Amino acid sequence: MSKFVLVTGATGFIGAHIVDTLLARGIRVRGATRSLEKADLMIQARPQFSHLLEFVRIGDFETQTPEGLEAAVQGVDGIIHTASPFTYDTKNNEKELVIPAINGVVAILDAARKTSSVKRVVITSSFASVLDVNRKGPPYFTYTGADWNPLTYEESIDPATSAVVAYRGSKKYAELTAWNYIKEHTPGFDLVALCPPMTFGPVVHPVENVERLNESNAMLWKIARGADPLPVSRVPFWIDVRDLAVAHVNALLLEGAGGRRYTPAAPERFSYGIAAQIIANGFPNLSDKVTQEDQILDQSYGLDGETAASELDFDYHSFEETVKDLIAQAVSLNTV
Repeated sequence: MSKFVLVTGATGFIGAHIVDTLLARGIRVRGATRSLEKADLMIQARPQFSHLLEFVRIGDFETQTPEGLEAAVQGVDGIIHTASPFTYDTKNNEKELVIPAINGVVAILDAARKTSSVKRVVITSSFASVLDVNRKGPPYFTYTGADWNPLTYEESIDPATSAVVAYRGSKKYAELTAWNYIKEHTPGFDLVALCPPMTFGPVVHPVENVERLNESNAMLWKIARGADPLPVSRVPFWIDVRDLAVAHVNALLLEGAGGRRYTPAAPERFSYGIAAQIIANGFPNLSDKVTQEDQILDQSYGLDGETAASELDFDYHSFEETVKDLIAQAVSLNTV
């Protein structure tokens, strides 16, 4: 069992939940972050874990040698790498999205290979690395951890390609780089990749106000504030951030997970129309603002979340629980 874990992106939405899940199990955590101010807020909010939690600052993953990374991996026996660039406002897809994502995994794996202590690296990939947007049913089919999106590298970096498409390419080629690295170098550690879809749920990282919510949660808050028309989800699959955090930690700790690629996803499909109904029913003071709109759920294909839940030993929250927990928190943040 890991006793000391490095978490990159530790002050982010997913990373902070992973930190808390590790701490709750008595595991020492070193968080890597670009903002020591946010790191201090994380530590202050967890005084009971001050003996288990520390932070180091590392540079951007624009190069394969981020400042501070080699020192950050010293002494740890496990790494969970969640940090990855994403922005819709790109001028150069390759420079701003694809290369930093690839450099990030190479930098992590290089640094880990220079130690004798690291035994496993878990990386946060994405359903974006799995999804083929041009593949449609019928017949019905199910995506699994064996599937890859068909984007070529050239398509990913094409100046005419949207940032959304370039992001799918960045996740695919960063993850492929990681798997190829393991094959080429056969280091003293193994690799696990998690490819989750849309991730929702309450936040535990430093958020000053509701305007600072991460993108997926911000969509739910916009619905609560009266978005009209409702947004339309690209895919009907999702996961609660708390479940995703447990999946990461168990992927690190469970021996049989080594070398596996998982697609953790709740069995219940979602739409923003369903989210609107949950918000209207659960928060009477918001109900008159919420747009009620029926949205058809895409039932033409599935996503295998059962394998991850079974092999990584966790259960999924319901969409209603997730939405209510997030909106209740957002309401309180909105009063700050």
